[in-house]
Amino acid sequence: MNRTLKKLPLALTLFALCMQSSAFAKSTDTGEFDSQLNPMGGTLAANADGSIPAWDGGLKPGGLSADANGNYPDPFTAEKPLYVISAANAAQYQALLTPAQLAMLKRFPGYVMNVYPTHRTARLPEKVNASTRANLSQVKLADKGYGVIGYGQGVPFPEPTEALEVMWNHMARYVGSSLDREMASATVQENGTSTVVNYQQAVHWRSALGDLAPEENVLYFSIIRALSPSRVAGEITMVHEPLNQVKEPRGAWQYIPGQRRVRRAPTVAYDSSARYSYGQLTSDGVGGFNGAPDRYEWKLLGKQERLIPYNSYKLASKSLKYADILKPNHIAPNLVRYEKHRVWVVEATLKGDARHVYGKRRFYIDEDIWQIASSEMYDNRGELWRMYENYPMQLADIEVPFPAMDATYDLISGRYTTNFMTNEYQKKMVFNEPGMKADYSPSALRRWGK
Repeated sequence: MNRTLKKLPLALTLFALCMQSSAFAKSTDTGEFDSQLNPMGGTLAANADGSIPAWDGGLKPGGLSADANGNYPDPFTAEKPLYVISAANAAQYQALLTPAQLAMLKRFPGYVMNVYPTHRTARLPEKVNASTRANLSQVKLADKGYGVIGYGQGVPFPEPTEALEVMWNHMARYVGSSLDREMASATVQENGTSTVVNYQQAVHWRSALGDLAPEENVLYFSIIRALSPSRVAGEITMVHEPLNQVKEPRGAWQYIPGQRRVRRAPTVAYDSSARYSYGQLTSDGVGGFNGAPDRYEWKLLGKQERLIPYNSYKLASKSLKYADILKPNHIAPNLVRYEKHRVWVVEATLKGDARHVYGKRRFYIDEDIWQIASSEMYDNRGELWRMYENYPMQLADIEVPFPAMDATYDLISGRYTTNFMTNEYQKKMVFNEPGMKADYSPSALRRWGK
């Protein structure tokens, strides 16, 4: 603290410090930005003891491309865990664990966390980084933070000072400008029996839609078609996700083969059950959080060092079957790699006049990729109910941070649900293909159903 601040009363000192911090955080000087933060907005420097290294450019593409089946090599396959956390030694690492992780360790005897050296592998294409720099002066929150204006691509708020700026960084995080893939989700009962649903997904973010006007209220368009089992095969859901869901609610449509009709689906939002999760996952919990944030009061708790899943190449391996992953109460711990990273922590408290099954949620968002790494969900009595985790890896050949899968665990029932698994698909995901709005019209959805 400088001498001038030392002379101020405590309240004024705190105010002055906040103003100094805010002045940097809202800077539009790209030179200042580049000297302290990486292109995505993460702190360039290492942490105090070096256990989180400085960002050195991320994982370079050389020799790390996917093979013909879409399998990515693990650049850290030779590494061994630094330590393993169990219920027996959890207190020793409590400062690095979330309340939900501590609860998982206590609730499930077989649950352990294998902690490895930290590697800051995140790296995005330069054109995306250029957009992020431009966003410093172009992108603003709108309508109480429930929407954004001036956004095209990149990180909307690379120097966030408000909770909803951090959340918009997550909701607009870069996972490629478009994607076409097959994937699976599973709902796993307490005894380990599982129901797996297979899908085909196509999604185009606004930067990949060639006929989208800059002023249009669109974040992305998505279509998901169920492939199996037979009782759901052919069911399709299409979503038009806006940049401002208060100004214009999410557009959603469904096609049910037996009815051969396209219908509006207004319940694909908030706390309605995500399809085929059997109540284990809310619609707005897919990917950690999505959709309109207007039912909560949001608070930014700052940055913390936490143990989060990272560099999940082992979990993404095409040599695995889903049965190798899906175990009673949680996925196989030996397949999960934890590392120490800095995360933004955001807390959401349900408004007094709003309805949702979660009364409070706390999110831990990685500073480099802006993905919700972990979150905890509380019921309306304040009891810890569920934990979400995302298991990311860096796709080096296309410079995309992308989830191997994610999971939402129920600490009460012992059940859980997973999303985005691709282990049993021996094909590459297709990224960054251009699209048009007409590809995501109700008539296009009807054609998908034929």
